[in-house]
Amino acid sequence: MALSIRDLSFRYGATPVLQGLSTGEVPRGALAALVGPNGSGKSTLFRCIAGLLKPQAGDVRLDETDLASLSARERARKVFYLSQDTEARVALSVFDIILLARKSLHQGFALAASGDDMRAVEDVIAELGLAAFASRDVATLSGGQRQLAAIGQALVREPDVLLLDEPTSALDVRRQLDVMTAIREATRRRRIVTITAIHDLSLAARFADRILLMNGGRIAQSGAPADVLAHPAVSETYAVGVHLERSARGTLLVEPYIRSD
Repeated sequence: MALSIRDLSFRYGATPVLQGLSTGEVPRGALAALVGPNGSGKSTLFRCIAGLLKPQAGDVRLDETDLASLSARERARKVFYLSQDTEARVALSVFDIILLARKSLHQGFALAASGDDMRAVEDVIAELGLAAFASRDVATLSGGQRQLAAIGQALVREPDVLLLDEPTSALDVRRQLDVMTAIREATRRRRIVTITAIHDLSLAARFADRILLMNGGRIAQSGAPADVLAHPAVSETYAVGVHLERSARGTLLVEPYIRSD
């Protein structure tokens, strides 16, 4: 039971972005970190998985189901893509935006929420530790709190696949840990497939079960963090040297450096 991408190709006009990209299997309950330089195609890959872009070749399968065979609504129920932009545009509480996300999946916005909807929202708020902020306007929250609320909007829809585009960008160290811990725990508890694009290689190594190293529209390496980050492809991809070591707590630390050669 897994997500797999095989020979995926996509281009904007005459410009190729994804070129025969394959990931292997990312199993349910696993958090995969998608890493690679800016412009390597990470956001385009997410949009192809979510069905927002149609690839010219290849397929995306979830538990052997080709997602391209599903209707747009069916695919939206299975895959949730959370882009980098989580700025609040409406004056609503955390509870209300999560409830609206739930209602958008099951019924019209104008209809009253069902008991199941209310329980689902309450469960997600408890799961993400948002109870203290549930009644607050989203616009008044810190960046980390707002990011958790956005993840709550995703989880309340009960997706099978969660795609997160740089969920820790612009967050301080503590909020990065809070958000990544919540993502990892929710992924395991709900037995979903989560892929998160992330630039911090040490953060990826600390939280991910699997790393997908992207370069030139392809997956250059994939596997366990220690194996991928020790591979020469990392230095080739980023044009830097990479030093790995374990902290006293056993955490894998990644130190990139500019090579003199």
